[in-house]
Amino acid sequence: MTEEHEAAFDQFLAARSTSLLRTAILVCGASQHDAEDLVQHALEKVYRHWPRIRHDNPDAYARRVVMNAAISAARRRKIIQEITFARPPETEAAVPDLDLRDALMAELRRLPARMRAVLVLRYWEDLSESATAAALGCSLGTVKSQAARGLARIRENMKEGALV
Repeated sequence: MTEEHEAAFDQFLAARSTSLLRTAILVCGASQHDAEDLVQHALEKVYRHWPRIRHDNPDAYARRVVMNAAISAARRRKIIQEITFARPPETEAAVPDLDLRDALMAELRRLPARMRAVLVLRYWEDLSESATAAALGCSLGTVKSQAARGLARIRENMKEGALV
């Protein structure tokens, strides 16, 4: 890789690695160490293909690698492990009601991997429905139905827990 490519990758790494880690933590529903492994895998893949993807959208490419790896891991395990900490690291915005936030995180972890990935990309990463579909390699209809079902399931479980 040329020095120009190295410098561009270093800038990408500095700008996006923390965001990718937060996304991986939310999506994989496992420990922070597992999420770090997913991000390391994604960044390794981005680095190998940097000359080809740097002009496209390396952020979307890295996010897609994280999503695919998290979904594959969930399929292999068949059991989604709980996150071993109360909050994601270094959140940018303060959340006024931490009990509600913790309850929402717990409900998010209970969702199937694909549904959780849709909700994280749509509402945490603030991607459009079409960008979420592209990131997950599924149809727009799948994104819409998974988002609607996931939100409905969380709302119903939150009502039962009397937190809403």
